[in-house]
Amino acid sequence: MARRVSLAALLGVLLWTGLPGVPGGTEAFATRMAATKAAAATAVEPASEPSGSGYREVVETPETFPDEGDLRATLRAATLMPNRGYTPIQVTVNNVGGQPRPVRLSIHSPHGRVTERSLQLGPRERVVTWLLMPADLQTGQLVMESPELPSASHGFYLDGYRGERVMVLGDVKAFEKATGLARVEQSEEPLVATRFVEPRTAPRELAAYSGYEAVMVAAPPDQVPDDVWAVLETFAVSGGKLVLGQPPNNPRLHFPLLKDAQAELSLYGFGSVRQFRGCRTESQGCGMSLWEDAARSPVMVAPAGPPPRWERNDLLRDGQVPLLASARAPVGRFLLLIFLFTLAVGPGGLMLARRKGPLAVLIAVPTLAALTCLGLVAWSVLVDGFAVHAARYSLTLLDRERSRAVTVGLNAWYANLAEESVRMPASSVLLAPQDPEDPPRSVDWTQGMVLRNSFLPSRTYREWGEIAVLPSRARLTARKGEGGVQVQNALGAPLQGGTLKLDGQLWVLPELAEGAEGQAVPHVTDDEAVGLVDEARKRFPGSVATMEAELDEGAFLARLGGRGFTPTAALDVALEDAVHLVRGQVEEARR
Repeated sequence: MARRVSLAALLGVLLWTGLPGVPGGTEAFATRMAATKAAAATAVEPASEPSGSGYREVVETPETFPDEGDLRATLRAATLMPNRGYTPIQVTVNNVGGQPRPVRLSIHSPHGRVTERSLQLGPRERVVTWLLMPADLQTGQLVMESPELPSASHGFYLDGYRGERVMVLGDVKAFEKATGLARVEQSEEPLVATRFVEPRTAPRELAAYSGYEAVMVAAPPDQVPDDVWAVLETFAVSGGKLVLGQPPNNPRLHFPLLKDAQAELSLYGFGSVRQFRGCRTESQGCGMSLWEDAARSPVMVAPAGPPPRWERNDLLRDGQVPLLASARAPVGRFLLLIFLFTLAVGPGGLMLARRKGPLAVLIAVPTLAALTCLGLVAWSVLVDGFAVHAARYSLTLLDRERSRAVTVGLNAWYANLAEESVRMPASSVLLAPQDPEDPPRSVDWTQGMVLRNSFLPSRTYREWGEIAVLPSRARLTARKGEGGVQVQNALGAPLQGGTLKLDGQLWVLPELAEGAEGQAVPHVTDDEAVGLVDEARKRFPGSVATMEAELDEGAFLARLGGRGFTPTAALDVALEDAVHLVRGQVEEARR
């Protein structure tokens, strides 16, 4: 249902008030710094005492489709649902014939929503694939189709167990040995609910892991393929809690950003990596560490959705404020136009009837109404236009050595005409609000993610979250000379300020156009953090603290304009507002 945002709503946009040297930022800095340190301290404290013990395994029973010609298919049912994101559904397809065969797998869910993937099977080839179903769906009908063969289908139902939800790469024996946890009875409360996946056939898309509170690798490192290690590293650096039950001898081969390869718990980008080294399995020490990681797993980005139907007096869920001004109807102007129309039809019609007679009123009133409607339409066309309006906000960590950008983003959209589709690579995730209204009806996972139908409904405010790890050559270059520090903006967008730490000293970055050079000035205080207003923290509950940590030597924190680093930045939009915080290591230029 199309819902326009009231004129009485506050703007609630992300504001830059924490950069040292920006007017208004110094006065409020001490308060924000104290809040940041308190939040950081809370983030490393253990979670509250658990109410259960042990683990509960969600047993996935293989269910075989009826034979249809040369194709055989098996679905692993009773899959553990994550609380957010997407539920990976494992399907095995076997072509027993001697001819190559295209196959289309699709999950048909209630209200006409479809999740699909297309395969090309060679002669006598067996393929294990995954369909990623939105986590707000709990049931579906899996359909297998191939040319010249009748379609086969099988229904399934997903489980939402109590306890923190953990995906485990490995078997039960390795998990119990690593954690010291025992399986609990159905009547008991578990610490964690687990789903076991064979490492060699594990998903290769980031979206398959991002919804779970934690992912644990219980299998020996040599049993995990390199491309699976790569997606697990992407999961950790983009905000996931990754646990290694049997740490590799050289963890940096798979996790190059580790500062201490032997540390039990290491912050890793927006997320963390835990290695079971010093915990005691006989007292469930490692199991408790797994539970703590899962229990305090924060949501990296939380797009706001519509409120429940019994709270329709609110604009967004939990009373949150919309971030896009274009979504608000020009109530004041429309009220003025309606008032003028009322005057013309009421007193004006009475005067016209006295002077010209009733026939003139019968002609004038419909004509005036038609002109008013045309005026409203003209206003919508000339002012709002047919463009997609957007406000974009993101937090980005630049990994210069590996030429990539790790981004957590939030986009607020308003489309006068519906935008039907968007494409996302496999190293990214598009996140809908909790209990979305009018969700997309078709998702294709054949090559990355293609969202079709209702990505942006017409004339409806919509927020989408994004998590992405994408190639990027963006960088900030600095050269220290006699007059100070000369910086060059090669970040791909206008630089609107920031902070740089070089040779133990803090420098304030100037405003620079893309490709321009400028002089950084010395910082006059010891403040090193950047704060965001409360409305931003509501959307980025688990990622702001990473951006506000103290700067290391050679690190910078900058504010950019433009479209940001997420995949949807390629969409043609009318950009109304943009705030992008970027953190990385400066590249020192040669003199």
